[in-house]
Amino acid sequence: MRSAVITALLVAGALAAGTSVAGAEEDYGPFKVQETAIGKVLADANGMTLYTFDKDEMGKSMCTGQCAENWPPAKADADAQPTGDLTIITREDGTRQWADDGKPLYTFVKDKKPGDVTGDKVNNVWHAVMEE
Repeated sequence: MRSAVITALLVAGALAAGTSVAGAEEDYGPFKVQETAIGKVLADANGMTLYTFDKDEMGKSMCTGQCAENWPPAKADADAQPTGDLTIITREDGTRQWADDGKPLYTFVKDKKPGDVTGDKVNNVWHAVMEE
């Protein structure tokens, strides 16, 4: 009984101090979590869903030309810095692109409003980035 009371007091103290018992929140850098019909996904600042492409290599985008017009790369500003699992790759044209642990990130032109996930599972090679 005494240990249960002590545990309760420790948890209450941690919460009062602003400490998270479950751990620190994920750092999504310039991105945010967006609620969608398929669950919580990673989205850009405008709420547009981010996707990965199965044909990409680790740290290298294979989506160029018409592909990149339909699936615009999630561009990283010149001063952007990696954070958490979010990394930055350099595309063949020299532009910087956000990546999820080395997997390049994209939006989809057919997504028209925040929370759209029309690109998920397209040709079984495009996947919305689900919140972990």
